[in-house]
Amino acid sequence: MQHLLKNFHWSLFYTMLGLAGLGLLFIHSASHYETGQFALKQLFWVGVGLTFFIGAALLGYRTFLGVSNLFYVLTIGFLIWVLMFGETNLGAQRWLRLGPLVFQPSEFAKLATVLALANFLGSHYQWEKEGRTVLLALGMALLPFILIVKQPDLGTALLFLPMAVMMLFLWGIRYRYIIGSLVMVAVATPFMWQFLKEYQKKRILVFLDPQLDPLGAGYTALQSRIAIGSGGLFGKGYLQGTQSQLDFVPEHHTDFILCVIGEEWGFAGVLLLLVLYGMLFKACFRVIDHTTDMKAKLLVAGLLSLMFTQVFINVGMSFGLMPITGLTLPLISYGGSSFMATSIALGLIVSVYKERSIF
Repeated sequence: MQHLLKNFHWSLFYTMLGLAGLGLLFIHSASHYETGQFALKQLFWVGVGLTFFIGAALLGYRTFLGVSNLFYVLTIGFLIWVLMFGETNLGAQRWLRLGPLVFQPSEFAKLATVLALANFLGSHYQWEKEGRTVLLALGMALLPFILIVKQPDLGTALLFLPMAVMMLFLWGIRYRYIIGSLVMVAVATPFMWQFLKEYQKKRILVFLDPQLDPLGAGYTALQSRIAIGSGGLFGKGYLQGTQSQLDFVPEHHTDFILCVIGEEWGFAGVLLLLVLYGMLFKACFRVIDHTTDMKAKLLVAGLLSLMFTQVFINVGMSFGLMPITGLTLPLISYGGSSFMATSIALGLIVSVYKERSIF
């Protein structure tokens, strides 16, 4: 225990606890009248997640990098398995059942891909066969991307793209590769429309015009904005929301939990949430800035990119500023797989801080 407490990143830990506590409060508010006992289940996952957090911090990021390729192959296997034998919910086949345990492999695939990329890129110099290294790194990110798109879960799959770009940029990729990749994406974007499923096309069209289908595909987006807008400056009070409590906003304990916070605690509650996330991201960025090990830098940058992008997209879709993707809020939304994966990620960041901090 003394080894764990030495140079421990307390501010990151307290911020994590603050977000988890806020999540428990509003998972309870969003589901207290239901029979699922989601808050009680989430409390269990918070306990499990904190155990994994401490375990990752104690084992250290080097241990995880040492088994990163095995972890990556294992999660790819799970992603293939879920396509064949996974459980389906709301039209998506994303969950695997192992006895009493049900988990979402894509959450752990994100973590495994960051570890594998950090280990791979950190083992190659920028000027050493750069083109081949970049192609292999992109291939490592594209494989889970394709498998997750097939579930279908386009929202989670899209997180792999900014993560890979961030890690390659920090690694030192030359600008010509970045510009070339962006041009290829821009050219390919119009052709990607035909590969989207009907519900995905509808979500994009409804984002551009919410009134296009107000009782169908546009319903959730409209109700989300109504819920947040009705909260005003300080909200209607805890457990006093109407849009969320009366089930006008679907999935309000997972994807749209921000609506519950905005309606019951108003702008002040949303601001508190964003400040906590800002503190968490700042702590992660400072770890990157004060770390000399390139593999550690890449690891923290990849994990930070995943968390930031997920928060950015979820907040944007809750306010109607982005298409609905089905992404949850890390540490806030209900979900055991997400909380465990995020806890391990933060534990790894703490281990980097402990070994390489020069504060």
